[in-house]
Amino acid sequence: MTRELLKRCDNKCELCSSESKLASYELPDSKGYGDARIMICDTCTGQIQDRSTIDMNHWRCLNDSMWSQVPAVQVMAYRMLKQISEEAWARDLLDMLYLDDDMQAWGDAGIEEVDEDFVPHRDSNGAIIEAGDNVVIIKDLNVKGTTFTAKRGTTVRGISLTNNPEHIEGRVNGTRIVILTCYVKKVPLSEE
Repeated sequence: MTRELLKRCDNKCELCSSESKLASYELPDSKGYGDARIMICDTCTGQIQDRSTIDMNHWRCLNDSMWSQVPAVQVMAYRMLKQISEEAWARDLLDMLYLDDDMQAWGDAGIEEVDEDFVPHRDSNGAIIEAGDNVVIIKDLNVKGTTFTAKRGTTVRGISLTNNPEHIEGRVNGTRIVILTCYVKKVPLSEE
């Protein structure tokens, strides 16, 4: 079976075209819809299985893979686009993607219910911040209850999220503090 999948995908991830660490992945909630197996890389697998690790820029690859002739690939592209539909480019791709009624039902069967009240944490530029991200403070901040100032340009590594989407937590000068998201910017992965 895996040999057939590798031949079909030409030894490339069927979602992002990566050639590293490929494995067969079966789309959940696919009973009765036909062959639900696709060949994807470990990066795609990890982000599909743990939504907190989703890197929006990685999924721009769906611009190509959503046109696949393989139904399971189209359905997986649809599911991922629905999950990241807060991004304007993802909504645009969803508007372009056509699935017949059966494929639409298959795609919708595997989409997790999204909490309508969920508001993502966003930095000063509007980029979504996730737990574990690194951010840079963009303004000198007086830290209440301490004798120091969190200086502009300080990198805060491995932040934690709070229940308030306008607050994050992180360590500065060895002290865990709450920081307003409007005073930080996310450090791109390429700069970490």
